[in-house]
This record gives sequence, C-alpha cells and structure tokens, in this order.
Amino acid sequence: MGRAGFVAGNWKMHGSLARNQELLEAVVSGTRSLQNVSCAVCVPYPYIVQAQSVLEGSHVAWGGQNVSQYHHGAYTGEVSADMLTDLGCRYVIVGHSERRILFGEENRVVAEKFRAAQECSITPILCVGETLAQRESGEAEQVIATQLDAVIDLAGIETLRHSVIAYEPVWAIGTGKTATPQQAQDVHEFIRSRIAVHNSRIAGDIQILYGGSVKADNARELFAMPDIDGGLIGGASLVAEEFISICLAAQN
Repeated sequence: MGRAGFVAGNWKMHGSLARNQELLEAVVSGTRSLQNVSCAVCVPYPYIVQAQSVLEGSHVAWGGQNVSQYHHGAYTGEVSADMLTDLGCRYVIVGHSERRILFGEENRVVAEKFRAAQECSITPILCVGETLAQRESGEAEQVIATQLDAVIDLAGIETLRHSVIAYEPVWAIGTGKTATPQQAQDVHEFIRSRIAVHNSRIAGDIQILYGGSVKADNARELFAMPDIDGGLIGGASLVAEEFISICLAAQN
C-alpha cells in the first residue's frame, strides 16, 4: 500500500474568532468522507485554543506555525514545543520560507526547532526550497540538500520517521512564475533520493508535501505525481470550499 495523503493548512497571520469558527466547522463537515488522507490546520498562536476546542475529537488535527528551539527560559515572546503539546498540537511548521527570509532563521536554528518539536512528540513539517535567484543560478538542489542535511546532522536520520517535509519553490510564490507538476515532481524525487542515501526505507515512507500555491484547480494534477503526497496550503486554506476541495483531491 502506498503512502497516505496529507494536506495541512497554513493560515499565516490571518484570522479572527468569528471567521475561524465558521471556517473550522466547515472544514470538519466537508472532509468527513476523506479516505486514506489526513488533514490539519496550522493556526496563529492566539487561536490554537480555539482550534483545539472546535477540532478536538474530530478527524482534523491542529498545530502551530513556528516553535522556539528552547523548552523554557527567559525568551520573551517565544512559544515552546511543551506549550504546543499542552494545547494538543500534533504538528508544527518549521523552517517556512517566510521564517527563513523575513526573520533570518538559518539552517542550524531550523534544525534545532525541528529537534525541539520532536522531543515533545510533535510532528514537525520541515519546509525546504530555493529562491528564484538560487534556481536561476542552478543551485536549487544544493540549497535543498544543505537544508535537509542540517536537520539530519543535528537530529539524526531516524527522526525523519516522525516528520513531514514540505517543498516550497519560493520562486513560484508571488513572482508570476509557475511551477509545473513535473517541475515539482522532479524536486520531490530529489528530496526522496537525498534521504535514501541515508535510509531507503525512511525515504520511501516519508510524506513530502508541495507548498507552491496549491489551489483547487491544480491540486489533482499535482497530487497525481508519484512523489507528491499532499500539500502545505497557504491562502487557499482560508477558504473552506477551496481547502476542502484540495483535501478531497489528495485521496484520488
């Protein structure tokens, strides 16, 4: 049997109590029929309690969008993996391109956050990907390999058994350029082969999601690729109908 599908919504810095309630209830209702696909929403910190309240006992999991590499201490404004565990989070996004680019998170820091999440039994969704300049200069595979190796070197290859990887082609987000399903597949295949150098079983089992502006109208074609196991969904996860359609596309 092949890998199960997985679709995770990344709300980024969006939401309100009223809108969230409506969205979460619609997602739970609209995805009840899912088979061989799991889904989750990663929400801003202030709304994790609300997500827990609405989603607890349902088939939809919830998680955070970032986590501190530290478990406790004098780190004003930070949120630890222990705290996310307290709120029932099953997942947390680490190394999102916006964290790397806008907030200067280096590979070592991302790897430390990955390890901190796993130490609290939270599944990290590790984001990797190249910028437009890196792709055009032929550095895409080198960049992604370095991002993966930082985690493997710090946390060990075995930790990938309990993780998810998301490929974000930063060059295809907001640039007017579009990654074709085959371009996405090529990178997913590279990621899997890079992991296989260390452990072929883990490489075959790990879920690798695509995070390049997935929409309801392109999800089915993307998810049909052999190494694309689902999506990390940004803007479309804020629209119930879009997110539900993407989840449904992942089961076919």
